[in-house]
Amino acid sequence: MRLKGAYIVKCTGCRRDEDGSVAEVFCEYDPATRGGDTPDGRKVRGTIHWVNANDCGEAEVRLYSNLFTDPEPDAAGKDFIECLNPESLEVLTGCKIERCLADAAYPANFQFLRLGYFCVDSKDSQPGKPVFNRSVALKDSYKK
Repeated sequence: MRLKGAYIVKCTGCRRDEDGSVAEVFCEYDPATRGGDTPDGRKVRGTIHWVNANDCGEAEVRLYSNLFTDPEPDAAGKDFIECLNPESLEVLTGCKIERCLADAAYPANFQFLRLGYFCVDSKDSQPGKPVFNRSVALKDSYKK
């Protein structure tokens, strides 16, 4: 996979804690792939944005998705209440963020890599404890 802003990396192993959790990941990098070029034409399956857990901030992230499970909740013969999506909001806590985002304030907004566009919550966000609301997902998973 590609490490955002760096190279293609290949996992060669890991070290686990006593409880089996991954504590370290060992990898090799290909110095010829700096900046996105792959001289041999290789394609990678994904890109990751690494955030150092020892030097980062934490945030609450709210992922909003479709309010309704039906694309036409108000069509004849339907009760729109029955079409409400009980999973339209997913709240994630303890999310690791770049340190520079820790004091983000309303009305700032950002694109989070491969997730979507997020804005700082105007009521619940505080300096050092930001809350980000997803306003637009990058992929529309709504079934037509």
